[in-house]
Amino acid sequence: MQKTRKPFMQWLKSRKGQKCILIFTFMFVPLLLLFVFTYLPFFKMIEFSFYKMKYIGPKTFVGLDNYIDVFRRSECFKSLQVSIYYMGGAVVQLALALFFATLMVFKTKGAAFFKGAMFFPYLICGIAVGFIFKFFYARGFVLDSILQAFGMNPENIPMWLQDRSINNISLAATSVWRYTGQNMILFLGAMMSVDSELYEAASLDGANKWHQFRYIILPSIKSIVVLNLILSISGSLSAFEPPYVITNGTMGTGTYFVIMNRLAHESQKVGLACAMAIVLLGIIVLCTVAQKLFFKYAFDDGTSDESRAAVRKRKKAEKAARKAMRGGSAS
Repeated sequence: MQKTRKPFMQWLKSRKGQKCILIFTFMFVPLLLLFVFTYLPFFKMIEFSFYKMKYIGPKTFVGLDNYIDVFRRSECFKSLQVSIYYMGGAVVQLALALFFATLMVFKTKGAAFFKGAMFFPYLICGIAVGFIFKFFYARGFVLDSILQAFGMNPENIPMWLQDRSINNISLAATSVWRYTGQNMILFLGAMMSVDSELYEAASLDGANKWHQFRYIILPSIKSIVVLNLILSISGSLSAFEPPYVITNGTMGTGTYFVIMNRLAHESQKVGLACAMAIVLLGIIVLCTVAQKLFFKYAFDDGTSDESRAAVRKRKKAEKAARKAMRGGSAS
């Protein structure tokens, strides 16, 4: 006997229909916001990159001329060299975060206070951090006063923001100060998931804290270390707040984002700035893929029972054994 289909309004009032409406409603609002404030501006930026235009006024289609201009302009890719300082700072901040997180795992006294103090800089707005360090590095202010209190001659104190040999290092240090606590919390969360009985068993076997870190903690959180390193290095390419607020990109401190902001808002070259943004997106994607492939080959992912190094060593030994057997059978 053929089933009779329920009318739509009857289905809508049923429990199943109400559940579908609820699911659709909760999905529709976030997806709408995501589309309006993320995907739509992104597609409009791609469209603008093919035009010569200002914020207000007519626009002229120029095709790929903006992208060619990006590669021709020396200041665009010279600014990427400044990102090397921030990449170095990212490595330093991850090393410090890993060190401090390891201390927290081994039940250090005052760990709760230290954890909060380390994480607090991450909660401060990036613009506020910029103004803090702008006065911190200013001539005769906080840092200079501290160094003079320790007996350093004022004439030997460098110009932290004016000296081109050190100003980018000073700016990268602000990122280290701000993001070390965040990475420490991420590492600490991964370390807390390691079974504490492993530490007790290692202590009974005579392993010290270094051995426990090297052979228990580090292999267990290797995927988190690799992920944080990829995110930190990729984020270094888009550094903006420290050079923009502290030096306004002058004296060789302008990063790629600062130059792009200057072209868009000061020179009103909106199409060229959009092309720069697309090129930067491509560079970040390429760097991320390259890092992922490198770490995938160089390090074990922590999911197999045998590391890649052990697999290569075993296969090499098996190959040598087969070669020796062939040589023995031939004789």
